[in-house]
Amino acid sequence: MNDISILDAQGIAWAVKGHTIISDIDICLREGETLGLIGPNGSGKSTLLRIMAGLLKPTSGNICLKGQPMQRMARRQIARLVTLVSQQAETEDRITVRDAVELGRTPWLTALNPWGANDEAAVTQALQAVNMEAMSTREWSTLSGGERQRVHIARAHAQSPELLLLDEPTNHLDIHHQLAILDLVKTLPVTAVIALHDIHHALRCDRILVLKAGKKVALGPPANTLTSDLMRHVFSVDARMVPDPAGGASLISFQRIHST
Repeated sequence: MNDISILDAQGIAWAVKGHTIISDIDICLREGETLGLIGPNGSGKSTLLRIMAGLLKPTSGNICLKGQPMQRMARRQIARLVTLVSQQAETEDRITVRDAVELGRTPWLTALNPWGANDEAAVTQALQAVNMEAMSTREWSTLSGGERQRVHIARAHAQSPELLLLDEPTNHLDIHHQLAILDLVKTLPVTAVIALHDIHHALRCDRILVLKAGKKVALGPPANTLTSDLMRHVFSVDARMVPDPAGGASLISFQRIHST
């Protein structure tokens, strides 16, 4: 991670039918960092990711992508720099694993630049990165949840982005596959923003952005940010850091706050 900015968002807000979903979001993403995005359900995590991906235009505020105003950039230009892995990235089409990953090359293909050796190499490299090359001819419908998530990430990797956005990529996976997905993202040569439900997973990030009711509550390294006061305010739980007896990273102990 370094101090070079890949995305700079200032005063971002988004509203629909007069209802504000997020407001006053400022964030500068550093090249190479992994940012965790946490907050209660309905706090605006998915909306913020879609704005960062250029799929939603903010109601107010500005986003610069590698120093360029995003609103002035063509969709294809944005897609070559940023990719989003959504929660509901599914398909009913009968396609193979390799077919799905090949879709990641779409932003790079034009009439003057058709599919070629570079695209083949990018897809093969992406399959290797997620350890799915041996399953490249398998049909999508036969894959498990963990395997499908790896293919989604391979598709995103094949797109050759500099910024990878993931919306709860560990959702509905068992703990082994949750950790495998997070470890995989760490190995990719990208800046990553990951919306997470599990606070312990957020401890693995370089920084975390905490949202509540669509507003930024805190931003910083996990150890400095996830204080007892913040956890009580944002998640309505009592929380304290507990040292790992085996000498690893600290854990968080939670207790629900009972209403009186």
